[in-house]
Amino acid sequence: MRILIAAAGSRGDVAPYTGLGAGLREAGHDVALATTDAFAPLVREAGLEFRSLPTRPQAHGGVGSRRELMRAAGAFVTELGRGFADAVDPGTELLLLSTTTAQLGRHLAEATGTPTLGACLQPTAPTGDFPPTVMGTRSLGRLGNRAAGRFALRMADRVYAEAVTELRGSLGLPALRPGARCRRQERANWPVLHGFSAALVPRPADWRAGLDVVGTWWPYVAPDRRLPAEVEDFLAAGARPVFIGFGSMAAGHGERLSEIAVTALRTAGLRGIVQAGSAGLAADGGDVLTIGDLPHALLFPRVAAVVHHAGAGTTAAALRAGVP
Repeated sequence: MRILIAAAGSRGDVAPYTGLGAGLREAGHDVALATTDAFAPLVREAGLEFRSLPTRPQAHGGVGSRRELMRAAGAFVTELGRGFADAVDPGTELLLLSTTTAQLGRHLAEATGTPTLGACLQPTAPTGDFPPTVMGTRSLGRLGNRAAGRFALRMADRVYAEAVTELRGSLGLPALRPGARCRRQERANWPVLHGFSAALVPRPADWRAGLDVVGTWWPYVAPDRRLPAEVEDFLAAGARPVFIGFGSMAAGHGERLSEIAVTALRTAGLRGIVQAGSAGLAADGGDVLTIGDLPHALLFPRVAAVVHHAGAGTTAAALRAGVP
């Protein structure tokens, strides 16, 4: 089967699909991954065909208020939508859509008849069990949580409104009110697989059939991949270090956070590995090493603890490694 996975966003929004794609390839399928150009090396390392999606998450960064965030997100997905159809080969037999790309891919599937399946890294369907992930962690009670979940979906419809209008026009489809296509697919019980562990977030008891939690999709790591010699030498030079990194978060705060991290490590008498990430963390000294992107699966089992931004993938990797 010819399968196209479409995902966009930060590294954490894309990397898990390299592992999913590699698994599908090993099962005998022809797999391509459509994402932004920054992640082409990750896709090709996993042995998957790379298809380019036309935007960069960083291009709309640096936002402060919620209104600015909504405006930046709208610009991001509108740019994404303008080239989305070009990434889908006419021979595609199954389209796997991430949370970011689902609202665009559904319309493309309507125009082409391509079967689709949701492949999400976080729970987005409303539930009484917990509030929507985009609105924090404070429970509003079962009724309040479900109402907040529906409100979050309406806000997402607004973010995608311009992109959907442009995409449907380019595909020759009639205009559709925001959210109408999503509601239509919900009534049809559109199947969605969620690539996180039920040990971390149990499947909500009030979810409809077809919303399945299938376990974590781990980013692809080549069987012969090893940590760089510089990292191995640092690990061998003393006690296990503490890892500190904030992934795609905290852009523009690198200098302040680096100072805090180094001060905390030295106050506690600990060695540290600091991952630069989008914040641009950097530290010098024999007791602290600065690194770029490295597979968490290789590094985390070798450290004493992980200090991070609570990204779903990083959280799962730390738990898998069995470190605090």
